[in-house]
Amino acid sequence: MEYICDAPGDRTWFRLVTEGEAAAESEAMRHAVEKHFRRERERAAESFHPVTTVFIEQDIGKEAHIRRSMPLFLTLRDENGQALVTAMLPPGGKRDPDFGCIIVGPGNSDPYPDHADAIKALGAHFGLTLDRARCYPYRR
Repeated sequence: MEYICDAPGDRTWFRLVTEGEAAAESEAMRHAVEKHFRRERERAAESFHPVTTVFIEQDIGKEAHIRRSMPLFLTLRDENGQALVTAMLPPGGKRDPDFGCIIVGPGNSDPYPDHADAIKALGAHFGLTLDRARCYPYRR
């Protein structure tokens, strides 16, 4: 995981970097972030075009391309490392009107009642508005 930013109440946002981290997040949070992480990683890998035809050098730059191209998968953790919220933001955390940000709590529950301040801090870090109406996909 990579540190992203602090949030109020001794909570911290981290970026999920590996499939293993995404799998652990899925298990801890009882949702399917691992499936989405794998799909987006594969999509980013398929869009990579090597700069050389030399076989042994064809993957140079591939991992950096994947990290730049795929959405950001983030987890909010408390001071004990407990997973609280999972978020998916546009690649690089850059504003993209066509990208649907997703923010969910355990079991795809609504994280806004308990963590709106932390979500707002994440939005401020990236210069995004992460409002519940657009980011929580399971509104009833």
